[in-house]
Amino acid sequence: MFKETVTEMIEAGAAKIPADLIIKNGQLVNVTSSEIYPAEVAIYRSKIVATGDVSAYYGENTKIINAKGKYLVPGLIDGHLHVECSKLSMTSFAKAVLPRGTTSIISGLDQYVVTSGLEGIREILDEINGTPLKVFWGLPFLTPYTLPKSNIGFNVTAKTHEEVQKWPEVFGVWETVSEFIENQHPDVIRAIELARENRLPVFGCAPMTQGEKLNSVICAGVRLDHESYKHDEMMEKVRKGMYVLIRESSISHFMEENMKIVTHLNPRVARRVSFCTDDVTAADITQNGHMDKVVRMAIAHGVDPITAIQMGSINSAEAYRIDHLVGSISPGRFADILLIDDLVKFEIDTVIAKGELVVEQGELAIELTPPLRSDILLNTMKLNKVRAEDLCVHTDLNKEHVHALSLDVDFDIPFVRRARNVVLKNKNGIVLPDLENDVLYATVIERYGKTHGKPAVGFCSGWKLKAGAMASSCAPDDNNVICIGTNSEDMAVAINHLRSIGGGQVIVKDGEILGQLPLPIGGIVSDLDPKLMAIEEEKLLAITRELGSDLPDPMFYMCCLQITAIPDFAITDLGIIDFAKQAIAEPVFRCSCSHGKIDPNAIH
Repeated sequence: MFKETVTEMIEAGAAKIPADLIIKNGQLVNVTSSEIYPAEVAIYRSKIVATGDVSAYYGENTKIINAKGKYLVPGLIDGHLHVECSKLSMTSFAKAVLPRGTTSIISGLDQYVVTSGLEGIREILDEINGTPLKVFWGLPFLTPYTLPKSNIGFNVTAKTHEEVQKWPEVFGVWETVSEFIENQHPDVIRAIELARENRLPVFGCAPMTQGEKLNSVICAGVRLDHESYKHDEMMEKVRKGMYVLIRESSISHFMEENMKIVTHLNPRVARRVSFCTDDVTAADITQNGHMDKVVRMAIAHGVDPITAIQMGSINSAEAYRIDHLVGSISPGRFADILLIDDLVKFEIDTVIAKGELVVEQGELAIELTPPLRSDILLNTMKLNKVRAEDLCVHTDLNKEHVHALSLDVDFDIPFVRRARNVVLKNKNGIVLPDLENDVLYATVIERYGKTHGKPAVGFCSGWKLKAGAMASSCAPDDNNVICIGTNSEDMAVAINHLRSIGGGQVIVKDGEILGQLPLPIGGIVSDLDPKLMAIEEEKLLAITRELGSDLPDPMFYMCCLQITAIPDFAITDLGIIDFAKQAIAEPVFRCSCSHGKIDPNAIH
């Protein structure tokens, strides 16, 4: 990440070495002092060496950018991002977000970890270094994130932390889920202890966590959280010393609710608040923007532009303890600078990243070429072929109709799945979906060659598919193959097709492939140009609409069915997971009594 030696920086800062680049005639948005004033900026290699009057820094070969009165704004930071959920490789993602003013992201690269292990991560880190985009990597606290433990390609354990926390690319412990702290998981406790020893911050994931449970998480050493569902929850976290991030993803829209802590409760709290997207799609980025969009939204909600820019830059840098590197236009920091005509409209004209002019007039001004990929990244789909008969829900109950549990999507709270009690037809020991009542099959299949048992199958609701099936190998957190469908035959075709193409997303109807998106790198991402990826995403969305779904993004919602940290139920390769009990639940109930409430674990 560092090109310059300390000696070079001392000499360049003292104007003993001329600047490589100077920006003149700009209005500096100073996020550390909350001011705007005329200033020049001198850059040596990838770093800023002077601001204000930089006349001493001119040399014979110094390049000049005339800002022509434009505002100079620090490069924006996405404070928490599962970058792989964009389905774009790191190179393609850089192409997508640099024109939108994003010059740094904080990520666990966790989807790469679970699919390709540490060898794969080393390749990804090398790829990142070849782009102007900076990734501040937090080593995942543990993989898998699931409770009970599912099967994945690579497990991050305490032993991993003993080795990898010392890597120079590691800036913290990524997304430490509160349930693992509550349970005092030994590997997680050890990871936190090691972070103390190595002076690394611990990043948190504590949705709907308040009171004593929140106190416990903070006492464990968790510094920040990106996942508050209500503004009072977020305010409690701030009052108890945490840094907080407002999440505004392609699907999860929390800006309006959580910005209330600044606009309704206390504007002074803004310096403890920053932004993240968590999960974004290429279509959303190309159509609406990335962190620039979030800054515009904050301004539209009544936040003054300087404050909104602070929330999009320096606040995240301070929260993650990287403000000595990024977040402000200050000496010693990376030269990540945006040129903007109007702070309210906040449309990006020019982007300088790592001291290089990378965007002009809103368009990428450099060539970014992806590296060659090894088999470590390209050979991760190791599942056996599946049969249609294995993708049904079986029962030994001798009843024409049975009571079953369906994972029902909550439209009001993105991704949350409530328990839905459904009555389904039992035909010769096979419990059938009910399309009229929006009950589909759902399955997750381990795809790393670790197990060879029969697939776990259950039911889901909310997708309203009238025909066909859809499947994806890009499915956080485990990235096992997830598939939902109206019938087991189409599901088998979809899953086997993903196996044959090395991973991706596919939609099938009556045995025919209606649409597909190959994702050959780890089975999760592609080197497709972002605009082409957006087109392919829109094609798949259109097909799901034709099949009857009205979810905002049916494929994305399906992919998140594996996340056990989201209440109330999930599905992994182990089966249906009860969030509250952190245990496997059967999809078919043995009875329907339990005092009027269906209990999946009731045995009569």
